[in-house]
Amino acid sequence: MTLSRRTLLKSLGLGGASLALPSFGMMAQAAPSGPAPVLHQFRFGDATITALLDGHLAIPSAIFTGSDPAKVAETLAGSFYREGGQGLEIPVNGYLVERGGQYTLIDTGTAQLMGPDLGGLMAALTATGVAPEQITTVLLTHMHPDHAGGLIAPDGSAAFPNAELVVAETEWGFWYDDAIMASVDEGSRGFFQMARDAVAPYAERRKPFTGEVEVAPGFTAMPLPGHTPGHSGFMLDAGDAQLLFWGDVVHSTALQFKNPEWTIPFDADQPLAAQTRKAMFDRAAADQLLVTGMHLDFPGLGRVERDGAAYAFDQAPWQFGL
Repeated sequence: MTLSRRTLLKSLGLGGASLALPSFGMMAQAAPSGPAPVLHQFRFGDATITALLDGHLAIPSAIFTGSDPAKVAETLAGSFYREGGQGLEIPVNGYLVERGGQYTLIDTGTAQLMGPDLGGLMAALTATGVAPEQITTVLLTHMHPDHAGGLIAPDGSAAFPNAELVVAETEWGFWYDDAIMASVDEGSRGFFQMARDAVAPYAERRKPFTGEVEVAPGFTAMPLPGHTPGHSGFMLDAGDAQLLFWGDVVHSTALQFKNPEWTIPFDADQPLAAQTRKAMFDRAAADQLLVTGMHLDFPGLGRVERDGAAYAFDQAPWQFGL
């Protein structure tokens, strides 16, 4: 992928415009306490997994590339999905995995960065009885603020002081590229600064990786490029069972299984994002792979099924019998 100024602005959802974005510190000071804790815990192989809800945000269907009102109405017909005045509500999820007394957190939510309907992941983590100091590894799918924002406390220190941060080398390099940052409008540079501020306390405890490799005991990284240059999933091998945490392969459960070619402006390379999504749908359906993701309907666990020329998501029931 060629990282031009135009491509970068598209990846930030900005088109050719500038975004007036306050500094990280200003947003941290202005932030509310966040929503009440919501979590769901289940056993999976030799692991205990807890889905942690950070909150919800609304995405208008009109921003999806390739969509049109008639097709949206057809896609939503007969379902419980309704588009409100701000758009379709989607969750922001994170996942805590316990194996052998070790705690791994996959993505960290938004913390104080994105308003009163988000920022609940830390409260959900607290409700599990696990302290931030007990997290030994944080696996980061990518460095957008709804995934990396929770890495730091309101005072700018590491929210997980004993954790190693695992993030793709390509992803780190993109957000730390001064030339790319300098090429965008001044108001748009806040996205870069947010990403850098979030990971800065972990610079000495960063574990970079490239390709499909084991990044922590039981976890194998899977490159899933398109949404961001280094966007990655993580496959958990929990004894006799496997589960893929696929990050942002899907943003809208309601729309993108039936329309996998639809992308959003936050995808850095929209054609590649659609290609990656279709390939992952094909693999997950063929292998009956159990998946979860950061924007799948909470708690997000299920399987992909073929539905004619499209796909469907078969969500596991709340009381999992795994």
